Amino acid sequence: MHLILDPPNGVGPLRLGMAFDEAVAAVLPWGEPRVIGGTPSRPKRRALGSFDGVGYTAFFDRDAYLDAVELWWPGEGKASGTRVLLDEHEVFTEPAEEILRLVRARGWTATAAETESPVVPGVSLGFTRQTSQEVPRDAAGLPLSFTSVLVAGVHYYGFLTTT
Repeated sequence: MHLILDPPNGVGPLRLGMAFDEAVAAVLPWGEPRVIGGTPSRPKRRALGSFDGVGYTAFFDRDAYLDAVELWWPGEGKASGTRVLLDEHEVFTEPAEEILRLVRARGWTATAAETESPVVPGVSLGFTRQTSQEVPRDAAGLPLSFTSVLVAGVHYYGFLTTT
């Protein structure tokens, strides 16, 4: 299976702006998600789960509409038949620098590209290379590949471009 990153629209069957019940129905083939929130004290909800070892969190706004989706790699020593793709490039196995070159080739700008957590405001994509696991690392000590990716609406990282 392929989970196609489609910023700023969504990931696979999860489309930004979906109502909570619609989004949960979209991931039910992956298994029942664990839901956090949706109470008066925590009005924002999250649905967490995994598909073939790839973890996900679906984030919902106060009105219970899908606001962002984050995916995680399966982890050290774990394999998955599911590929998380951006333009046919596998985000969790190809070098992070290659994925960032692809981002720049699309005309997008990644902020703090040399850090653990570059983001692409206006699209919105967020990448992470944070892990405490023993993985191959570059000369700066960063994992060679990304360990998570977030797809959100165009204004999600708007605070980074505000002057």
